[in-house]
Amino acid sequence: MIPKYWWIISGLLIVALGTLLVWWRWPREIAKFVSPLAQVQEKPLEKYSFERLRQKDYRGGNIVVDGDKFFLTYEGKRVSGQINVPKGEGPFPVVIMLRGYVDKEIYETGIGTRKAAVVLAKNGFMTLAPDFLGYGESDPESNDILAARFEKIVTAMYLLHAINSLPYANGHKLSLWGHSNGGQLALSVLAITGQAIPTVLWAPVSKPFPYSILYYSDDLDDRGKMIRKAVADFETDYNADDYSVTNYYTSIKAPIQIHQGTADEAVPKVWSDQLAADLKRGLIDVTYHVYTGADHNMKPAWNKVVGRDVAFFDRNLNRL
Repeated sequence: MIPKYWWIISGLLIVALGTLLVWWRWPREIAKFVSPLAQVQEKPLEKYSFERLRQKDYRGGNIVVDGDKFFLTYEGKRVSGQINVPKGEGPFPVVIMLRGYVDKEIYETGIGTRKAAVVLAKNGFMTLAPDFLGYGESDPESNDILAARFEKIVTAMYLLHAINSLPYANGHKLSLWGHSNGGQLALSVLAITGQAIPTVLWAPVSKPFPYSILYYSDDLDDRGKMIRKAVADFETDYNADDYSVTNYYTSIKAPIQIHQGTADEAVPKVWSDQLAADLKRGLIDVTYHVYTGADHNMKPAWNKVVGRDVAFFDRNLNRL
């Protein structure tokens, strides 16, 4: 006959084993629900941090040409732009041209890049200048003004990786040209890729984010009220340093040529002075030209600036 206390002991053992099993299984069962939940709850702009942009796969974009326009498709979006193809059979070295800010009311495809693109094409370089989302014949941009800004970097990255979809483009001889805000986009591409892509910058915006946009906010109709609120909300949820290219200059390995006019009212000369110094400190091959009396569009030194661009691209792309 089994003593009474054995039933008690057996009961306690069963309870202990059950508790142990639950304890062992519980984290695994919880993980099935927590992991997808964590992904769903990701903050919407986290994907645009520089670390995340570095990890992103930009393959899958495609370029279709229609006359002097091209259409880049990626992630279900379509971006229009202007293409200039040199005379001849190719394949041609490529210059991706990234424009600065243009008011949508006066915007048309090629504005800000067209004149320089013609000179580059005459000298054997194929040029592609994207309109970006919300401009030209592109799909609409995001309603979030900061997401719309960050998306321009994504567009530039997809365009860079889609060049080889053009049979007459030499994807091994690729370069960048950026003016004003387009200069900051070019710097961002260089920091994300870490590739030695020869790059020309005209009066680039080179201050840290978000100061780089707040600086210009007083020129807007609302005196910057909407942008200041967007930035304030952004900094409540995100670390702005993760979105500022100035914190990633050490990743840049490309030869760079910078042009800056002393009469530029949009980008102070001291910004480009500092940019050139910061890049040189990182042992980057930087050539810095200053033009006395030249404005934001390099007038009256425009011809000299473009001539130096042609020489720079010739010199650097012939090394590749």
